[in-house]
Amino acid sequence: MKLKLSIMAILAIATITQIKAQEISDTSFGKGLINFVAKDSSFSVKFAPRFQVRSISSWDHDGNQYVSPDHNFIVRRARLKFDGFAYSPKLKYKLELGLSNRDISGANQFNRNTPRYILDAVIMWNFSGNWELWAGQTKLPGNVERVVSSANLQLIDRSLLNSRFNIDRDLGIQLRHKTNLGGDFLMREKFAISQGEGRNVTEGNEGGLQYTARLEFLPFGTFKSKGDYFQSDLKREAKPKLMLGFTYNYNQDAVRERGFAGDYMIRTDGSIYETDQTTIFADAMFKYNGLSFMGEYAKRTADDEVATELDGLTPTGDIVLTGNALNLQAGYLFKSNYEIVARFTTLEYENITGALPTEQYTLGFNKFVVGHKLKVQSDISYTSLDGNADNITFRLGFDIHF
Repeated sequence: MKLKLSIMAILAIATITQIKAQEISDTSFGKGLINFVAKDSSFSVKFAPRFQVRSISSWDHDGNQYVSPDHNFIVRRARLKFDGFAYSPKLKYKLELGLSNRDISGANQFNRNTPRYILDAVIMWNFSGNWELWAGQTKLPGNVERVVSSANLQLIDRSLLNSRFNIDRDLGIQLRHKTNLGGDFLMREKFAISQGEGRNVTEGNEGGLQYTARLEFLPFGTFKSKGDYFQSDLKREAKPKLMLGFTYNYNQDAVRERGFAGDYMIRTDGSIYETDQTTIFADAMFKYNGLSFMGEYAKRTADDEVATELDGLTPTGDIVLTGNALNLQAGYLFKSNYEIVARFTTLEYENITGALPTEQYTLGFNKFVVGHKLKVQSDISYTSLDGNADNITFRLGFDIHF
């Protein structure tokens, strides 16, 4: 209740401030609802709400024919984002709150059975040259598709690779650096030590810590407007641009089925099963003159996939989701700001998980009105489970980001 009242107060203050500043504000749609810099330049605040609405129709195959479809209308995401600097432009911050059901779901005994409103709460300190220290809750430097904001996706939502194997957000610290290797060739190094149980955990660290390292190589220099971290070639790169990324993640004594997410592997006596989990990613982002390509490979392993009771023999019923996945995605943006997109994803699980291999083919069509800030998207996916026709899903939606 206190958080809801705080959010209402923030919105009220924001509205009043915006009304008072109408005559002097130089902001525009897509640049934030409020852009405020203190008169003495000691801090700044940018406030940018956004939401996504989706229509989903899904047909399942019963072995003979496709059955009557299920239809669903949802607010997929609804968020309030604040960012800026404090005290010095070298000390930046980001705060993002989620309001939709999908944003706040996941209440359990380890977050006091409360909604998970906070997505990001992180400070970023450029303490020397090309070095930055991050502290707080935010996305780990994992696969590129996950780190790309949900506001900047090329299809309605991320791939099956991401939903099964990403490492998402966590609480901890990150050290980031970039190195010029000669000419336009740039290398970026990112390291993180985090709690290992995902976002909004309040009841202590049940397992061990999580360690993440990522290297990124940009042989042709930087993308326009950080285009390696938004999908679609909206800037129509005049020269080919490429980013190659490699991530290693080690979650020591992980207590959840997917490290940062999934069920806690709780035994009948109340203790928690622990096992080391390792996830690796290799990915690429390429853009040139309206053409864009993203490719990803992911693999997760665990010391012992099957959770057991204290005797080390009796299964608890929990199984760590291990296996590998490949995701390939390409699109072309026409000068009219219409775009066609295709995606192919495969999932291969370890036999012990009991999960069946999956292939998914997706075709999408987009219209960008104001880039990713105001767009209409649609896609249709055909999913084959273990080589059998299983599902067809059609999705239609719009995004609006102030």
